[in-house]
Amino acid sequence: MNSVIPILKKEFREIWRDPYTLGMAIILPLMLLFLFGYALNLDVKDISLAVVDLDHSAESRAYLNTIMNTGKFYLAYRLSDPAEAERLLDQGKIQAAVLIPGGFSRALLGGETAQAQTLVDGTFPSSARVIQGYVEAINQVFSARLLRDHFDALGAGDGLLVPAVTNVSRVRYNPALESANFVIPGLIGVILMAFPPLLSALAIVREKERGSIQQIFVSPLRSWAFIVGKLIPYVIISLAEWLIILLVARYWFGVPMTGNGWLFFLVSIPYVLSTVSIGLLVSALVRTQLAAMLMVIAFTMMPAFIFSGFMYPIANMPEAIQAYSLSFPARYFINITHGVFLRGVGLDVWWKQLAALAVYTAVLVGMASLRFKKKVA
Repeated sequence: MNSVIPILKKEFREIWRDPYTLGMAIILPLMLLFLFGYALNLDVKDISLAVVDLDHSAESRAYLNTIMNTGKFYLAYRLSDPAEAERLLDQGKIQAAVLIPGGFSRALLGGETAQAQTLVDGTFPSSARVIQGYVEAINQVFSARLLRDHFDALGAGDGLLVPAVTNVSRVRYNPALESANFVIPGLIGVILMAFPPLLSALAIVREKERGSIQQIFVSPLRSWAFIVGKLIPYVIISLAEWLIILLVARYWFGVPMTGNGWLFFLVSIPYVLSTVSIGLLVSALVRTQLAAMLMVIAFTMMPAFIFSGFMYPIANMPEAIQAYSLSFPARYFINITHGVFLRGVGLDVWWKQLAALAVYTAVLVGMASLRFKKKVA
C-alpha cells in the first residue's frame, strides 16, 4: 500500500484541479437522470382521440361516454368525415380515431351486433397494443351494461348475468403501474455504467498524451499498484454519484425502496468497481482521449440501454443475443436494483448476479494490470 498511496494522492490532486472532471462526475449524471426520469415514460394515458359519429343517437353518445369516462382518452377532435380522421392520423395529430357508422343504434335496438371501428396509430407498437386493449375492455363493459339493461327491462333480474368464470388479477411490486418505479432504478445502473468508465479511461489516456506515463513505466512501481491507485479515487467518486442518484430517486421522484438500502449499497460496490475497471482496461488499450471516449461509449452506454433489460425484456431477444448480454455487468446490476426497489428481495435471490459482478471485476482488473505489466517490462 506504500506504493499505492502516492498514486492516490496524485490522482485526487488531478481531479481537484480539473473542474470539468468534477462537473462530468456530478452534474451530467443528474442531468441524465432528470432527462430520462421525466421524458422516458412508458405509461399510455392522455390518448388524443378523434370521434366521427355518423349515427347521432343516444346509443352512440352512450358508447362514446363509456370511452371518455375511462380517463385514458381526451377528445381532441369531433369530426363528421372519416377521411379527415385518417388525415389527422397521417399527420400524427391524434393517436386513435373512433368511427361510428349510421345504423349503430338501429342494430343495437334490433338485437344485432353493432359495428364500430377504431383506427390506432401503430408507429409505437407497444402503445398501440395498449390502446387496443383499452378499446376491447371498453367494448366488453358497454356490452355488459346493455345486456343488464335489457334483462332489467324484461324483469329477469341479475340472475342470468352471473358469469361462469371470474378472474381477479392483482399487480404485485408496482400496483400503480408507474413507469418511474421501473425506469428510475434501471437508470441507476445505466448512469453508473456510462460515466465512471469514461472518467477512469480519460485519466490514464491523458497521461499518455502528456507523456507523463513514461515516468510510471521506468519507476519501480508495480503495475497492480498503479491500477489500484487509479481505481480507488474514481470508485469513491462513483459511489458519491450513486448516493446522489439514490437520494434524488427516493425523495424527488418518490420511487419506493422495499428492500434493504444498506445491503444495496454493499452490492453496488462491486458494480462500481467493474464499471471503473472497464475504463482502466480501455485506457490500457488506446492512446488518445477521443479513441477512449468512443470505445467507452460503444462498450458501456449503448449496451447498458439495449442488453441490460433496462428498456427491452431480455427474454424476448434471440438466444444468441441473450448469451451476448451476459458479458455486460449492467444486466446483473439492473436485476438487483429492480429486486431491491420493487420486489424487496435480498441476497438469497440475487447472489448469483453479485458473484458474476465480483468475477467480472477481478477479470478486468487482472487484464488491465497485465497490460501495464507488459508496458513496464
